[in-house]
Formats: sequence, C-alpha cells, structure tokens
Amino acid sequence: MSDTLPLFVGLDYHQQAVQVCVLDAQGRQLLNRPLDNDSRAIAAAVAQLGTVQRAGIESCSGAADLAQELADQCGWSIDLAHPGYVNRMKQSPDKSDYSDGRMIADLVRVGYLPKVWLAPEPIRELRRMVRHRAALVNERRAAKQRINAILREQRLRCVDHSRWSKAWMNWLCDVAPLSPAGRWIIDRQLQHLRHLCGEIQEAEKQLTLMTRADLTVKKLKTLPGIGEVTAWIVRASIGRFDRFATGKQLSRFCGLSPRNASSGTRVADAGLIKAGDPLLRATMIEMSHRLIRTERRWRELAEKMRAAGKPPCLIVAAVANRYVRWMFQQMNQKPNQPAASSSSASSGRTIRKNQRKNQRKNQCARWPGPKLMNVSS
Repeated sequence: MSDTLPLFVGLDYHQQAVQVCVLDAQGRQLLNRPLDNDSRAIAAAVAQLGTVQRAGIESCSGAADLAQELADQCGWSIDLAHPGYVNRMKQSPDKSDYSDGRMIADLVRVGYLPKVWLAPEPIRELRRMVRHRAALVNERRAAKQRINAILREQRLRCVDHSRWSKAWMNWLCDVAPLSPAGRWIIDRQLQHLRHLCGEIQEAEKQLTLMTRADLTVKKLKTLPGIGEVTAWIVRASIGRFDRFATGKQLSRFCGLSPRNASSGTRVADAGLIKAGDPLLRATMIEMSHRLIRTERRWRELAEKMRAAGKPPCLIVAAVANRYVRWMFQQMNQKPNQPAASSSSASSGRTIRKNQRKNQRKNQCARWPGPKLMNVSS
C-alpha cells in the first residue's frame, strides 16, 4: 500500500477499545476493526495504509483527549462529530461499532461531518472544575432538602428567623424539639453540610487560581449581571466567543432561542430549543432574574412584556436571550473600539440592516441579467 494514498478515518470511541474505519478517496474500505484505546497504536495501524487527510471521532466522554493526542502527537487533522446529528443521518435503526465507524469515515470523506468545537486543554480543565463545583452545589442543595423534609415531617417551624441564617441554624442545633431519630439524622446532615461548604470553597479557590490570568473572564466580570461564578461557567461552556458568527448562534448554543414550529401559513414558536449545556442555560436564566431586578434597561423590557400579557417564564427567557446577543457584541469588540452603550444597540442594528439593504440594491442595479434573476444565485 502506498504511503501517499489519501485516507479518511472514522473513530467510534469506547473506553476499552476504539473502532477504526479507514476509507480511501473512492470510498473503498481498507480497515474497520477495534484497536486499543491508545493514540500511537491507532496511528501506527493507519500509517501502514497511507496518509491521513482528515479524521473524525464521535464526541463523548474521553473522545476529546484522544483527538487532541492524535492531533498533537501524530499530526492528524481530526474533528469531533456531533453524536445527535450523526445518529439522525443513519439510514438504518440498527447500531453497531462497525457501522458507526464506517458512517463517520464516510461523512469525513464527503465533507458532511457535523463538527463540534474541540476545546483546548485549559478549557477542558476549567470545565472539569466547574462541573465538580456544580456537583458539590447540587449535593449541598440535596442535604438542605433532607433537613427541610425532617422538619416538615415533624411540623417544626421557626417563624422568627429566615431559613439558613445564622440565627435559624442556632435554633435548629439547640432549640428545635426534634425526635431522637430526627435529631440524629439532622446532626449528620449538618456535619455533611459543613464538609460540602468547605469543599465548595476549596473548589472556588482553585477556579480563581486557574482564571487569574484569563482575559476573557476578566472582561466578562465587567459586564452587568455577571459575577465570578457566572464568568467561570460562561468561559468554560462557551470557550471562545469569536467561534460564533452572530449573537443568535450563541443564543441557540446556550439553549435560549425559541424553536420555530411553522407549517404552511401557520407561524409559531414552540418554546426554547432542547439543546445546549443545562448548567449554562440555568446560569443564564438566573442571571436574567438578577438583571430584571438591578438593571434599568432589562427591567423596562420585562415590564413592557408583562404589560403585554406575557407569562413570567417567557419574560425571563426573552431577557436572557437578548442579553446573550448583547454580550456577544461586547465580547467580540476590538480593544481600540469604543464600547457601544446598551441603549444604542437597537439603532446600531437598524443602521447595519439599512447598509445591507442598500448593498443589495446596488448589486441589483449593476447586475447585467434579467430583473427577475436571483442575484444571490
């Protein structure tokens, strides 16, 4: 086999082994078998057949690390594939590693692979820490809910202090007339809660160290409604803002855009799209609540929609959607470019829209063909 034969490789990732399918430029299958989950072993087996032009691997846990190794150590041009879109492209309901590897390789060969951004190692490390902190926060919430359940079962309330304040905690530890079993459970839950709070503080210290020199995090914290924790989550989930062409693309990535459900003459929306990182979307929704309370522009927008009869959940999602689009413009500004105020954002969009309209008119005027010809074609 010639070393210069162009190859297209599809990888179906598993923790123990990786199904490797190799095709030539005409779509002939040269290899399709499982290999050890090792970048050098995979590269050595494929190198015997020719030169890798492009490769693809289905995105899942562990696939990004293998793809990075193949790119850095073996010089492969490799992309991550969106597993949902790849699954929709299948022509058969049957599933096997053999057929999955073949399909990914064929999509790479014809240039139809639905790509996912391969985040660099620092962003993947930040994601691990952000998700670890989120898991600790969820566990802390669960511990608090178990304590509340015991108090509700035994019909105990402290009306003088708000829950989880220092005075309320003193009442819970020293005054609350719990049963012996209830006191035993709550004492253990409080001990577990103190441990979780310490772990969350340690995780936040580590996140601070990891992002102390990150210019994107520093710029995010200057925007209204974004604190340190929100900046960590946005940076970890989005990574780079310039990989999106428009603010609408970023909003859809965050899962904040309404899903179109039009048919024939009926035009309608069907709620938010079911996509994106759930932690990122929840964070942006929480941020939207803060913006409505603290920022005049977003509070006025919420009041206007409320006066029009919109439900509260739709108002909060709409504010988050528009804020993410505005955030996209702010984060993609050049250093020497003056920041556009939030009040002039709509006028700027109008100016750009008129410029595009005038450009299309000029193109039509210069076009030598018939008037009915589609210029864009």
